[in-house]
Amino acid sequence: MAELRTEEEQIEAIKNWWKENGRSLLLAIAVAVAAVFGWQGWQKRLDARATNASITYQELVDSVLALRSASDFEAQRATAEHLVSTLKSDYSDSGYAALGSLLMAKVFVDAGDVDKALAELAWTQQHAEVDELKQLARLRTARIRLAQGDAEAAQDLLKSEGPAYFTAAYEELLGDTLVALGEKAEARKAYDRALAAAAPQAKAVLQMKRDDLAQGDES
Repeated sequence: MAELRTEEEQIEAIKNWWKENGRSLLLAIAVAVAAVFGWQGWQKRLDARATNASITYQELVDSVLALRSASDFEAQRATAEHLVSTLKSDYSDSGYAALGSLLMAKVFVDAGDVDKALAELAWTQQHAEVDELKQLARLRTARIRLAQGDAEAAQDLLKSEGPAYFTAAYEELLGDTLVALGEKAEARKAYDRALAAAAPQAKAVLQMKRDDLAQGDES
């Protein structure tokens, strides 16, 4: 009987505990389960966005490649513009948007639409999360400015931030800019730095640029 009373007391104690704490326990379990499924749902949504961004970017690449042989160039370019606009509006934080904007800038340059190219490059500099893409956009902007005959604007862009990436390309473009400004001595130094950082296959052109500057001309 003593054992029975002990068991009965234990059961009664459990019942009392459940009355006092059962609802809170169920609520805690429900919250934990919801959190798990909520996290999984959020992850699935992120995965879906990344997949959709990747697909849209690939469609953009295909569209740009099709421009080379398109019978209706304007219609094909309009498709590319629509796709890059979708990347920037719907997936601006995916990384694909910045890549798409850089790609579209090249399309506009090839088409002679420099203003639109500069707008795409400015968007990339403002929104890209990867520093390499920002610097690449800045280099391409400086190259356009130099081609437009505005060497001072190109120099300002290049000197606003040093060559953390793409050192050879940066120094070569800086050298070209300094030549346009008549600063040949500084241009030689830039070409020397470019030669030191360049891949072997790129050194021949750089050396020609360097050799074109008379050694004795310090102007």
